[in-house]
Amino acid sequence: MKFNVAVVGSTGMVGRTFLKVLDERNFPIENLYLYASSRSAGKKLKFRNVDYTVEELKEDNIKNKKIDIALFSAGAGVSKEYAPIFAQYGATVIDNSSCWRMDKEIPLVVPEVNPEDIKWNKGIIANPNCSTIQAMVALKPLQDKYGIKRIVYSTYQAVSGAGVGGYNDLLNGYKKEAPKKFPYAIAGNILPHIDVFLDNGYTKEEMKMVNETRKILHDDNMKITATTARVPVFYGHSESINIEFEKSFEIEDIFKLYKNTEGIILKDDVKNLVYPMPIEAEGHDEVYVGRIRRDFSIENGLNIWVVADNIRKGAASNAVEIAECIIKDK
Repeated sequence: MKFNVAVVGSTGMVGRTFLKVLDERNFPIENLYLYASSRSAGKKLKFRNVDYTVEELKEDNIKNKKIDIALFSAGAGVSKEYAPIFAQYGATVIDNSSCWRMDKEIPLVVPEVNPEDIKWNKGIIANPNCSTIQAMVALKPLQDKYGIKRIVYSTYQAVSGAGVGGYNDLLNGYKKEAPKKFPYAIAGNILPHIDVFLDNGYTKEEMKMVNETRKILHDDNMKITATTARVPVFYGHSESINIEFEKSFEIEDIFKLYKNTEGIILKDDVKNLVYPMPIEAEGHDEVYVGRIRRDFSIENGLNIWVVADNIRKGAASNAVEIAECIIKDK
């Protein structure tokens, strides 16, 4: 069985990665439709050795296509307007923007963590924030075994998380050019600032991690705090995660747990300087975990270091994995 698939925002960084991942994973496609703004309409993109013409995103170009799956990465405004239109014409939308993530009627899904939530979708499924996705893959097995009481996130996020503009700011920054996307130079610098600042002093990115974690793990009362920073790395988010458990644990059991968890690559041999790095995760869909050690400052505390490719597992690959879950049911 093959499916009609649409990619909305197809000319962007994540949109192009959607196409790459769909090809790599041999997603069963009958017809492929590519959409973007009027500025990009008419461009050609290659998929499986065929050139496809990008269409302007408008209802007249959607309604007669009988689209089954629509992968969105075109910003919250576009998603708010067009995701319901695709759903109205029978598609299941998997949206990579922040638009629907905290809507109680919309499932927020990481397939390794809460695939059961896909079943109650009404035509739209939200793809979580990139930094949240990799954290969830690493935290879910711990929650299941020990129960999580509190989480402290500290993230070190790649410039590609801010799109092509962020990527170019780092690239051009090494040539001493002024930044266009970020408020300050990112080359040779760290910005403790991702997305806008809120009245509570946190950034929107930090609160996304707090709220999305609670929704995905189905625990509205979980104690969570976050600090998110932008670092001069092109691809791959790194996260220091401090966890306090409800139950006691043996450190050897944590290693065994991660060694046997699908979707995770354990890289932890500090005597031989083996630990996860973004340069290693780039281009891969797995979540890398290492620097596993007990937090001796509290009872039942643990520190881990988590790394993943933010454009792949943090966006495109997670969305395609959701689509695979949908077609499996069909």
